[in-house]
Amino acid sequence: MAIEKISHATDEVVLELEGVSKFFGPVTALSRIDLTLHRGEVLALLGDNGAGKSTLVRILSGLHKPDAGTISVSGVQTQFQRPQDARAAGIETVYQDLALFDNLTAAENFFVGREPYGPKWMGVLAPVGFKEMRRRTAARLSEMAVGIKDPSMPVGLMSGGQRQAIAVARAEQFARNIIILDEPTAALGVRETRSVVEIIKSLPAKGISVILITHNMQQATELADRAIVLRQGHKVGEVIASPENEQEIVSMIVGATGAPHRV
Repeated sequence: MAIEKISHATDEVVLELEGVSKFFGPVTALSRIDLTLHRGEVLALLGDNGAGKSTLVRILSGLHKPDAGTISVSGVQTQFQRPQDARAAGIETVYQDLALFDNLTAAENFFVGREPYGPKWMGVLAPVGFKEMRRRTAARLSEMAVGIKDPSMPVGLMSGGQRQAIAVARAEQFARNIIILDEPTAALGVRETRSVVEIIKSLPAKGISVILITHNMQQATELADRAIVLRQGHKVGEVIASPENEQEIVSMIVGATGAPHRV
């Protein structure tokens, strides 16, 4: 029996792309991509290797600048010159390699680059607030029911599921609008995958929109409200993410269908 999927998507548009293109010399990585994301919505971004997913993620993360088109966040047209601009707009990205430092603790990884400091009156001499980092990290991981009891443990000693949970929790801590997840369970076992999936399911209820990049079709239809398919840099289709549409999605990914599909 199929489990009913609960959608938390609202009418508020938090992200809109219009005609976004990216070229690398003579190669067209993305061609006139249109995309809309609503608050609380989970959008699956699907496609084979080389489809343009990674390029689009890098544009939304501020690593690449589009050569054409516009990006609007919460109705305000913006340009990301660097990753800090995307973060300032409330967009956090969890890359496939997680971007964690094995030699740092969970708390230090949680706040890397955003460390809280001591009293402002001390200026540049203010010490890093390690105690505050540990307290806030422990509280957030406890809220997410992650089995990490000691935020002072080095990340290098943790399991793949625990590392992924830290990366997602860190993104949730700082994201106001959107979290982009690139293959969040690709290297995990069955039990750890289920744990991370439950964490992802909790995000939309908090008003966070999710862009999910995955090759796992079952995961895409379980978690996402809609699915957008890219092929060779073009958007070739957009459908409701449901088990009933799996075959149609696969056909679009491999190029077995003709005209683009719309929801």
